[in-house]
Parts: sequence; C-alpha cells; structure tokens
Amino acid sequence: MASPHFLNALLLLQFSLALANIPFPPSPPAPAPAPVPFDDPISLPPSPPPVEPPQSHPPFPRSFKVVIQGVVYCKSCKYIGVDTLTGASPLVGAVVKLRCPGYIKEAAKTDENGYFFFMPPKLTPFNSHKCKVFLVSSPKRTCNVATNLHDGDDGATPVPFSQIYNPSPLAIFNVGPFAFEPHKKLRCR
Repeated sequence: MASPHFLNALLLLQFSLALANIPFPPSPPAPAPAPVPFDDPISLPPSPPPVEPPQSHPPFPRSFKVVIQGVVYCKSCKYIGVDTLTGASPLVGAVVKLRCPGYIKEAAKTDENGYFFFMPPKLTPFNSHKCKVFLVSSPKRTCNVATNLHDGDDGATPVPFSQIYNPSPLAIFNVGPFAFEPHKKLRCR
C-alpha cells in the first residue's frame, strides 16, 4: 500500500491539473498530417530558369602604382602663427621629402602651382601608411619657416584619395596642404 505522503501528493497533482483544465491522464498526441505526394503536378512549384554563370570581369590588379600628392603654400604675413591658408599663395620650388622606413627616401620640388607628387616604384597601397611626407626647404627667403599645418613639419601620413584603373591601376594618396610662413621678425607690408 502507498504511503500517505504519496497519496497526498497524487491528490494535489490531480487537483492542480483539474484547475488548469488538463485532463488526467493526458490524452495521446494528435496524429501527424498525411504527407503531400510529390508527384502531384499542382502542388509542385514551377522549376526556376537555368542559372547563367557570372560574367567574367577583368581580374583585380595585383599591383598598383602609388601616387602621393600635395600642395605647398606661402602664408600671408598677416597670419603668422595661425593655422590658416587665408591669403596664402602657391610656393614654387619648395622641397618636400617622402620617407618610408627602411626602403624609400625621395625628394620633390613643387611646380608653379605649388603642386608636388611622388610615384615610388616599390610603394604599395598596403604599406603606404608607414610613410611620412615632410617639408624640407623654401626657395623664398621671405617665406622660409616651415609650419606644422597638416603635419608638414612633423611628417604627414598619406591619406587614400582614389583608385583609378584606366589606363593603368593607380592608388592616389593626399597629404597637406602644407605651408611655409615668413619669420616673426619680418615686417608685414
């Protein structure tokens, strides 16, 4: 014969199930629905059209020629010590250098628009972040103090600008603009 504690527990379970509207013992699960036959033409979706292979694209170029470009200005004497290019003019013949640790050191002169560029043969877009571009010298005695505008004096890291694929793959990076300014003792006219 069952113990009185077991009977009390069984009565408590039956009472709880009756309150929850669950029949005791629970009824067996409902039968599974009948499977739909696959040979029924109505229930089959239409077959998709044949898949065309993707069109071949020209292969992604493995090697880019890297161009690093920038502009150098001579600041107005009104703005000595101020990080602005207001009143500045392009500086012809300024020297800038590119330095990449261990493998590239180049110098370039600016043209009549103050523009310079480097196209080092060994540089890739993937190691250009290790390089720095610095101001070196100005040909103008009245505008020969290198400023740190856009890290021109400390060395600026090239920033990606664009990639051009025709006629040859180029990865273009920008630095600057950089600036030289007149000496503080120079009188402004």
